[in-house]
Amino acid sequence: MATSRVLIAVAASALVAAVGYAYWGRGERDSGHRYITETLQRGAIVSTVTATGTVNPVTTVQVGTYVSGPVSALDVDYNSKVKKGQRVAKIDPAPFQVKVAEAAANLANARAKVDKDRADLELKRLTLDRNRELNGRNLIAQNDLDTAKSNYDQAVAQLALDQAGVKQADASLEEARINLAYTDITSPVDGVVVSRSVDVGQTVAASFQTPTLFLIAQDLTKMQVDSSVSESDIGGVRVGQPVSFTVDAYPGKPFHGSVVQVRNSPTTVQNVVTYDVVAAVNNSELALKPGMTATVSITTARRDNVLRIPLRALRFRPDGGREPTRPADNRPRAQSGDTSTVFVIQPDSHPQRVAVTTAARDEQYAEYVESPSGGLHEGDQVAVGTHRAAPQPTTGSRPPGLGGMRRF
Repeated sequence: MATSRVLIAVAASALVAAVGYAYWGRGERDSGHRYITETLQRGAIVSTVTATGTVNPVTTVQVGTYVSGPVSALDVDYNSKVKKGQRVAKIDPAPFQVKVAEAAANLANARAKVDKDRADLELKRLTLDRNRELNGRNLIAQNDLDTAKSNYDQAVAQLALDQAGVKQADASLEEARINLAYTDITSPVDGVVVSRSVDVGQTVAASFQTPTLFLIAQDLTKMQVDSSVSESDIGGVRVGQPVSFTVDAYPGKPFHGSVVQVRNSPTTVQNVVTYDVVAAVNNSELALKPGMTATVSITTARRDNVLRIPLRALRFRPDGGREPTRPADNRPRAQSGDTSTVFVIQPDSHPQRVAVTTAARDEQYAEYVESPSGGLHEGDQVAVGTHRAAPQPTTGSRPPGLGGMRRF
């Protein structure tokens, strides 16, 4: 009986040892890296530059007044459609009508002086001719002839002076008439009134600078988006590139346009340098309004049907950045001038380092620039991360399912 108990205890110990070796041995084998991979595939890569902008009319005209005075009439209001030359407001014309009348009287006075000068000139001419005849017959002294000649010359000069006065008075009358015409404030373009800053009875003063009375947008069916692009992104922006943007008024609805101007004038705000990029937009539905804030996306590059490398694969390094020490096989690599590396998982589950050159990028992928010697191929599995096996039991723990040992 004692011998049987000893044999049973030896057999149980051997069984526990075998199960424990299999359990912990498997844990040791599974404690290495397991690679998370993605399959290289072909597709499109769209590189974009994002910015914030403002929707504005292509042409906005500030309508002001050249003359001062109280506003006596307003013919348009917000959102009114106007034609070129149409009156939009009127300044009280009474003071300017008085000045026109005064200038007209001055002109009439100047012309009367000219008529008087002509009559005086004719008398002086007759006197001069008579004195010449009398002097030739020695009936008057030479001094009388000289005096007559001087009076004639003075009359000629006076006529010329007063004729110039007529021109001056005529110019003053024209100026008064122009100022009177300026009391009618007209639209310089066809468009829509965007802003009005005066009311009837308000006095406007144009002494130092022209006050702005109206803002008129020339054509709201054609808008533009003025966006600020940072200096780090401006190098890839070109005229003609497609633009898409959204506004808060229409969430989820994209609007489309194209870049028409990349301005060279920089803007610096808190040491951040940006450049103004103008995009033309069709607003035939009049959905966009001036001043809307736009979130702009400019497509700087597009590649279709190219081999794409996940950006995570370009950033991945096994063992926290250490390169694998497994010797290289005969797999071809990219040419010289590589900019990064990826790790291709081989059939034996080991990573193989491959140097690559990339071109266009978007938020997830980079374009692989294929070389004559190859490097990467569609369908390759590239490592993008690692994960380890679940934590292993400690040395003192028992294999699952064995429970406590029973004494015999």
